Amino acid sequence: MSLFNYLSLRQWLTLPYIALVFSVALLIGGLSYRTGSQTVDTVANHLLLETVARIGQAIDRHVVGSGAVLEAAFPNGMAAPDSIVGELDTLRTRFWIATSLHLDPNNYVYYGNLRGEFFGLWRFNGQDAELRIKRQAEKPRQIYRFSGINGALSAPDNEEKMFEPRARPWYKAGESNNSHTWTSIYIDFRNAELVATRARRVLDGQGDFQGVVATDLSLKRLNEFVRRLSVSINAVAFIIEPDGKLIASSRSPNIALQPDGTSARINAADSDSALQRAAYAEVQQHLATAPRIDSPINRRFDGPNNEAVELAFDRVRDDAGLDWIIAVAVPRSDFMQGVTANIQRAALIGLLAAVAAVMLGLGVLEWVGRDLRRLTRAAEEVGEGRLEVALDVQRNDEIGVLANTFREMQHRLRTDALTGLDNRDVMLRQIRRRIQCGRRAGDAKSFAVLFVDLNNFKLINDHFGHDAGDRTLLEISQRLRDATRSDDRVARYAGDEFVLMINNIPSREIAEQVRRQVEVALSQPLQTVDLSLLPAGMPTGGAVGMAFYPEDGDTAEQLIKHGDRDMYERKGRRLEKASA
Repeated sequence: MSLFNYLSLRQWLTLPYIALVFSVALLIGGLSYRTGSQTVDTVANHLLLETVARIGQAIDRHVVGSGAVLEAAFPNGMAAPDSIVGELDTLRTRFWIATSLHLDPNNYVYYGNLRGEFFGLWRFNGQDAELRIKRQAEKPRQIYRFSGINGALSAPDNEEKMFEPRARPWYKAGESNNSHTWTSIYIDFRNAELVATRARRVLDGQGDFQGVVATDLSLKRLNEFVRRLSVSINAVAFIIEPDGKLIASSRSPNIALQPDGTSARINAADSDSALQRAAYAEVQQHLATAPRIDSPINRRFDGPNNEAVELAFDRVRDDAGLDWIIAVAVPRSDFMQGVTANIQRAALIGLLAAVAAVMLGLGVLEWVGRDLRRLTRAAEEVGEGRLEVALDVQRNDEIGVLANTFREMQHRLRTDALTGLDNRDVMLRQIRRRIQCGRRAGDAKSFAVLFVDLNNFKLINDHFGHDAGDRTLLEISQRLRDATRSDDRVARYAGDEFVLMINNIPSREIAEQVRRQVEVALSQPLQTVDLSLLPAGMPTGGAVGMAFYPEDGDTAEQLIKHGDRDMYERKGRRLEKASA
C-alpha cells in the first residue's frame, strides 16, 4: 500500500505504460518467430490461387469479346446473302463495327460461303484497315487499303497464292457445329505467333447452311501477360491445352524452330524448365484420376531435387469448346527464404516502434500533465481568493471541457448573475489588491470609490413587479458601464446598490467630476420601464456617494463605508432641498 502512496500520478501513468509496450513488443517478436513458418503455407496458398485467378481473368478478357464480335458481324437470325457481291458495303459497315468492339485482340473478322466467296476486314488501328475480298471461287483474293469506316478504297492488290476459304479449318469447324466453336490453336505463318479462331455457322433465309463467320484471337498478349507475372524468383506459370501443348509460359517459349525452318508448338513435358515439367506431370496425374475441376486446386508435391513445391491449377472452359489449363508452381524455399531475416527486421521494427510509442506516450502525458498542472494552480489561486487568475488551456477534449467549466465557475464566482457586473466579493478584493499594489510599489496612486443607491427602487418593484425591477437594474448597469472607462470596475453591491472603482484619479476635484457624470447618467429617464404611472414628484435616478483614496480611508471596508455614508448624506440633502 505504501508503494501506491509513494508513486505520483505521472509515474502511475508512465511506468505501467512503458512495461506494457515493451512486453507487447517482445510478445509480438516471439509469436512472429513461432508462427512465421506456419504462415508461409497460408500465404503460399493464397498467392498461388490469386495468381491462377489473375491468369483466368486475363484469359476471360481475351476470349469474352470474341462472341460479341461475331454477333455484331452477323447478328443471330440475320439471313446470309447468296452472294457477297451485292452486299459489300453492308458487310464493310457491320465488320467495321464488329472489329471496333474489341480492337485488341479481335481486329480481324471474316466470312466465307458455299460459293467459295470470302470477305474479311483487318484493322491495323483505330482508323487504318484493309478489306480482303474474293468475289469468285476460281479467282484470287483482292486486298484494299482504306482509312475510316467510309474511307475510299485503294487500288486492289491480287494475292499470288490461291485462297480457298472452304478448305480452311475454321470453315470446316463452323460448318460442322451448330453453335460457336473454337478451332485448334495454330501458328500464324506471317508472324510465328499462336492464334485461336472462334467460328459460327451462318444460315440463309430458309435456315440452310450458307457460310461461316470467324474472328482470330492472337495469343501474343496473353503470353506477354504470363511472362510479366512476378510470383517469386523461381516460380513458373503456364497455360496449356489438355494434351500439354503450351499456350503461354513465364519460363519457356511456346514455339520452337525446327531444323527445316518451320515452327512447331512445344509440349509442357518437353519444356527446358524442370519445374514446369514436374508441375505438368503433377497436373496430368491429377487429371487422370479426377478430370473434372470445379474450383482451383492447391497442393504440394516433391519437385526437382526432392524440393517441396507449392502448386495451384484450374481448368478454363466455355460453351464454345474452349478447354485450357492454368498452372502456377513455386518452390517452397522461395517463400521460406528470408523468413528469419524478416522476423529479425520485424523484431527490430517492433522495438523501435515500442520506443517511439513510449516517447509519444510520454509526450502526450507531458502535454496532458502540463494542462492539468495549470488547472491545479488555477484552482489553488481561486481557493486563495484570486478569482481572476487566467487559465490558458485551449483544448477540445475532456480536459478542455474541464477548463471551460472552470472558467465558467470563475465567471460565476466573479459576476452578479442578473447584471453580469462584478459581485460584492470581487469588488472588495479588487479594492484591496489596488491598495496592496500601491503599498508594495511605494506609490499609493489615488483612486475613487463611488457608492450608488437607486431612488425608490422598492416602489418600482411594488408598483410594476419584479420583472420591471430586473429590467431597471440591467439598464442602470449598462449606464454605469458606459459612464466609466475600460480599466474602471463596476459591481452590483447588494439589491439596488452599486459600487464603482475609478482608477488613476489624480485629485478629488476630478473624482467629483466623475461622480457628477454618473449622477447625470442615472438621472436620465428609464427606457425599459415607463415611470409615468408613479406618483408625481417621486424622485428617480440614484444618489452617488464618493470616497477618495487615501484621504477617506486606507482599507476597502473604510472606503466603502465612507462612500455609503456620503451617499446617504447627499440623498438627505436632496430630500431637504426638495421639501423646502
